[in-house]
Amino acid sequence: MNGESDSSAPPPWIVRPLRDHDSLEDLTKLINRAYQRLAKLGLKYVATWQGVDITTRRVHEGQCFLAATKEEILGTIVYHDQALTKGCNWYDRPDVSSFHQFAVEPRFQKFGLGAALMDQVEQCGRDSGAKEIALDTAEQASHLIQYYEKRGYRHVGFADWKETNYRSVILSLSLA
Repeated sequence: MNGESDSSAPPPWIVRPLRDHDSLEDLTKLINRAYQRLAKLGLKYVATWQGVDITTRRVHEGQCFLAATKEEILGTIVYHDQALTKGCNWYDRPDVSSFHQFAVEPRFQKFGLGAALMDQVEQCGRDSGAKEIALDTAEQASHLIQYYEKRGYRHVGFADWKETNYRSVILSLSLA
């Protein structure tokens, strides 16, 4: 999948799995940059401050996908199948998969990279037999909630994670 052709658009890119030679340091920096808007709102997402150690753990806890050129990582998302999705009432359901650590390079947002990454994990959910795919985000992140709702996600609950300073909204999409 390619970006658009104007000069501010990203160079040609594809969605692919994380590879052994991909730089987790570069990936961590991208994640930190992508979450700075939320940090400026005072929201303590783990992604606002995580180091390479946390990135490494998180990408290996599920299936990590990248939006990338040959030289640069432009976005990322981590898919968790039903066996890996846990931690709150909705996530503990046996028919729910999820995604986490979703980030797109700020200068390349609104060019379809995020949508392509979400398409990838939604397809992973279908392929795994999940009936739902879910995510959580800060209740105060109305711009993100609206983005997910436009894709068909609906509010199904709340969670209060110990690592954050906000209550999370759980959003889910039916994969049927």
